[in-house]
Amino acid sequence: MNLIEKIIAAHSKYESVKPGDIVDIELDVRAARDFGGANVVRNIIDHGLSVHDPDRTFFTFDCNPTGSDQKYAQNQQICRMFAREHGIRVYDIDKGIGTHILIHEGLAHSGSTVVTTDSHANILGAVGAFGQGMGDQDIAAAWAKGKVWFKVPPSVRINLNGKRPEGLSAKDIVLNLLHTFGANKLLGYSIEIYGDEVDRLTLDERITIASMATEMGAIIILFTPSPEILEYSSQRAGKKITLLKADFDARYEQTFDLDLSRFVPRVSRPGKPHDTVDIQDVKGTRIDSAFIGSCTNGRMEDLKKAASILQGKKVAPGVVLKIVPATDEIWQECLNEGIIEIFKESGALVSNAGCAGCAAGQVGQNGPGEITLSTGNRNFPGKQGKGEVYLASPEVVAASAIAGYITTPGDIPEEPMVYTFKEKAAPQQAAGVKAPIPEQKPTTVEGRAWFIKKDDIDTDMIFHNRYLTITNINEMGQYTFDNLKGYEDFAKKARAGDIVVVQKNFGSGSSRQQAVDCFTSLGVQAILAESFGAIYERNAINAALPIMTYGSVQPIDLEDGDNIRLNFETGEVTNVTKGKSMMADKFSEVQLEIYQNGGLF
Repeated sequence: MNLIEKIIAAHSKYESVKPGDIVDIELDVRAARDFGGANVVRNIIDHGLSVHDPDRTFFTFDCNPTGSDQKYAQNQQICRMFAREHGIRVYDIDKGIGTHILIHEGLAHSGSTVVTTDSHANILGAVGAFGQGMGDQDIAAAWAKGKVWFKVPPSVRINLNGKRPEGLSAKDIVLNLLHTFGANKLLGYSIEIYGDEVDRLTLDERITIASMATEMGAIIILFTPSPEILEYSSQRAGKKITLLKADFDARYEQTFDLDLSRFVPRVSRPGKPHDTVDIQDVKGTRIDSAFIGSCTNGRMEDLKKAASILQGKKVAPGVVLKIVPATDEIWQECLNEGIIEIFKESGALVSNAGCAGCAAGQVGQNGPGEITLSTGNRNFPGKQGKGEVYLASPEVVAASAIAGYITTPGDIPEEPMVYTFKEKAAPQQAAGVKAPIPEQKPTTVEGRAWFIKKDDIDTDMIFHNRYLTITNINEMGQYTFDNLKGYEDFAKKARAGDIVVVQKNFGSGSSRQQAVDCFTSLGVQAILAESFGAIYERNAINAALPIMTYGSVQPIDLEDGDNIRLNFETGEVTNVTKGKSMMADKFSEVQLEIYQNGGLF
């Protein structure tokens, strides 16, 4: 077996598993963050559930560690009160990013299983652990039962051959991988990465690469721990951690041999993390702000590299540099080594540990017309504000903050570029009306099709993160697609009974349940896609929102507004308007059971 198969098998009742098997996985760690935690608590209370094992159950408050939002503060306090009642440990707003804390605390390590409400829980693949982000219902069920159902994914192996070019950062490595595979070529796969240079990657570098598996559409990027990382995990866990690695004859659906020596420093252009280009193609692009941090690049090595470039220099006039360490432990180490002083002397704003702009709960947001260069893992439209976000390594961000434009550490000018910021008018928010939620659960439905010919529609386009504090499903529908260009008025025009048809990788990005529930709020009957983001697929199935995958709609000559009929049991899709039919994937036994039950609970 390969790595993910061995981990899943070791936590199931089976000696071996294979791709496509649906198994219950015992969980070593179950955690909820501050934005999803209150909904997890609500699900547990509403359904009369108990907590299976409080010692393995945790809250991590990393989305809004500044306590700057009253709704976040309310949700955090709901979680604290629940934790006190049930003996659950809380890593509060002074600790930092939850996935990193789990590594620091030795809770996530080689061969362990972890689920959280964080869509970047697969970052734990950096230490050889199975980490998965899941929605609020999934996590509530995990807290109550200590296990979740999971489909064993197919695996691919990536061999990075050749010598690593001097100065090539871990962020550059993963941006090169995104350039090669895009957002959906490895959708739903577990990825294992090997090579001589890979064996030399540090923990911080592995975290950077693993953290962008979600942006590749992958279930996880897994590394086999080096002796140094295994020793680190053992020290942190206070016990000897046994190395789990793939068998020498492990099965992979595909093996890719890539020449690492040909990788170059890259930058992701605004809107799509996988739209990466050679940094030379965007060099000279003016910036208004810069951000160093997030779960991708808020590690000690990242901050040391940034400090080495910023030392003795100043951030360009008119540019705001925001720096957020990943954890308080890292923050304290920066303080002890004088790095915080270097940052402050350069003119940077340093905030307390956490997710920062990525979660809209801390420094890092930008305004209309603002150009930001960020070390984060996402730059979806609206994700970090109303401006545009480029993604790059900490070294490039630090150098560019000094220059006032995108540049490399070896090409920082004597004098920075200075220019005037011009603000664009903010687009109006779309308003919507809610529709009644269908009470019946038929296995055949018919309705008007919305044919949206777009790939990679992420959860921020579906239900933007500025609405994440909304927990009342009846209020969610009006915000559906209001961040999807061309469909900002979807909620106004949608009718109960409509069926949404999209293309590849629908629902990529965040684990937010609202991106599913907003369609239920509007009365949308079903969603068809060529493929779904892994977490979104689970959330929809668990919420009993009918979803189906198809190969091509060409056989039914589908056009926007056609009337279509779906049969969930057979997979037949009929364009009633044109009298043409095709076959899509029918509901699995699990999906049908949950659907007929009206949801996971």
